[in-house]
Amino acid sequence: MNVTERLLSSHLVDEDTTSDEIALRIDQTLTQDSTGTMCYMQLEALGVDRVRTELSVAYVDHNTLQTGPLNAMDHKYLRTVAARHDIWFSPPGNGICHQIHLEQFASPGKTLLGSDSHTPTCGAVGMLALGAGGMEVAAAMAGAPLWIKRPKVTGVRLSGALEPWVSAKDVALYLLGLLGVTGGVGSVVEYLGEGVSTLDIYQRATICNMGAELGAVSSVFPSDERTREFLRSRGREQDWVSLTPAISASYDSLYNVELDRLVPMVAMHGSPDNVLPVSEVAGRRVDQVIIGSCTNSSYRDVATAARMFEGKRVHPDVEVALVPGSRRILSKLAASGALSALINAGVRILESACGPCIGMGLSPGSGAVSLRTFNRNFPGRSGTPDAEVWLSGVEVAVASAISGVITDPRQQVAPPPVIQDHPEGEHILYPPCRSAEVVRGPNIKPFPVADPPGETLRAQVIAVLGDNVSTDDIMPSHSTLLPYRSNIPALAEHCLEAASPGFSKRARDAGTGIIVAGDNYGQGSSREHAALAPLHLGIRAVLARSFARIHRTNLINNGIIPLVYDADPPSQGDLLEIRGLRALIARSTSVEVHNLSTGEQIPAHLLLTAREREVLLAGGYLNWVKRTVSTLQ
Repeated sequence: MNVTERLLSSHLVDEDTTSDEIALRIDQTLTQDSTGTMCYMQLEALGVDRVRTELSVAYVDHNTLQTGPLNAMDHKYLRTVAARHDIWFSPPGNGICHQIHLEQFASPGKTLLGSDSHTPTCGAVGMLALGAGGMEVAAAMAGAPLWIKRPKVTGVRLSGALEPWVSAKDVALYLLGLLGVTGGVGSVVEYLGEGVSTLDIYQRATICNMGAELGAVSSVFPSDERTREFLRSRGREQDWVSLTPAISASYDSLYNVELDRLVPMVAMHGSPDNVLPVSEVAGRRVDQVIIGSCTNSSYRDVATAARMFEGKRVHPDVEVALVPGSRRILSKLAASGALSALINAGVRILESACGPCIGMGLSPGSGAVSLRTFNRNFPGRSGTPDAEVWLSGVEVAVASAISGVITDPRQQVAPPPVIQDHPEGEHILYPPCRSAEVVRGPNIKPFPVADPPGETLRAQVIAVLGDNVSTDDIMPSHSTLLPYRSNIPALAEHCLEAASPGFSKRARDAGTGIIVAGDNYGQGSSREHAALAPLHLGIRAVLARSFARIHRTNLINNGIIPLVYDADPPSQGDLLEIRGLRALIARSTSVEVHNLSTGEQIPAHLLLTAREREVLLAGGYLNWVKRTVSTLQ
């Protein structure tokens, strides 16, 4: 077996051979605050007294900007609900969930389910780490298994070693340029080969983190001696197990990447797969540079930046900021003197949180070019609709911050710094501490739950959208809206506001609606708010060419029907009807959608497993999973 197959087989608890859907035991869960409030409300709705995982952690790293009482009250809810249900708690300012979990809890051979699409970061240590909607994470905490379609395994064989000034981020960007944002759909991307041993855990974490932009189910590295060294440095050598592929292991597809032939890369504005070598765009103006995010905020990354800035100054025309991945990393920067080098160079030091990556502050100016070491550059995600966001590794970002233009770091005269992590220092985490009281602020509103479908669905087309519509497009995420993540009625007013202006009003006026979209609908984050907000507005089905994995699951889990079609799309405002709906959901794969406005028939497909049919007929996952959880009491 390969590593992925070993992980799957050791956690398999059930299997539907007719649909190739499998159920996996989940060892650990993580949530972050922008998805966590909803997740814990769903856990409470399941009626479970204590979590049944080996470990569950609630992180606060997204909504840390407290410009009013809303975020602070949500933080208090998360702290008290964590205490109520035996969950570890990481407070605001402690750091980014993926960085902390990697160092503190990630273990080879274990499974991790997180309500964040970049949870696969922990695949760096040989862990099967999966992003999911909050409802699935709540169910896992309640003791239910995770059901997924058995993934294919895409092998990436690494050979050689990275040349000076070429980084792990360049490996990830190279693969995105090669495979595209849908290149990993339905697959776990597994890294193998002699080149693996040349990469440390933080480099592997960067590559696994960016696997989410490939649309991959997860990404995973073997657990080898470098993994053992990493765990030893964190005082957790007892968690190490060897986990490597058999010599005869096979893969559904296999790509070869020669590390020593890679060059510094950059993803141009619009999409993470809009990739070119830096040398081809060198000289392009830069207005802002930000270093950090869950992709590139390890001590290795930020200390590399500090070393490059030593004795230099930020270009006068460029705004530069750095986001350390955790309070521990910030402390080590201060202790080593690296923090002084950054401050003296003119770099702004931000709180250890997601911050600008999710549009929570430091938005660029109108029309500006912002070069970031982040993982996503969807239009508008920065908080400035007409800004350009480019992605790169730390080395490219710092070289460009100093010169004022996109710069190939290989032009540096001095050799690249070699940074080793400082293992000393601890994160601030609060272990489970039983408390009965859960404090709910006025911003926490009940989440919508779909009714079981009727025999006929008659709904108006509220929006007709194109390809690669992201969850950022569906439910925007920025400093104004993030405080309302536990308030679906308030969020819903902004649903699809940029991609389809007036959407929320049209949906309310129609009462019952359908969204029509192109390929890869719902790419991006795991936020189930991109399903909950449309549900609140009366959306009962989405007709798309294809769906991104997590969002498709979120639709089903919230009782919204995902229909796949390959015909001319209906027009906005058309009235559509599906007859005999419950029987179709129960048994059929073919669905005839009647366009009552034009008289045309739209052939569609309802591609569901037997379990997904049960979930939709029940009105969503919450109703369905209660039966499973009740058997575990």
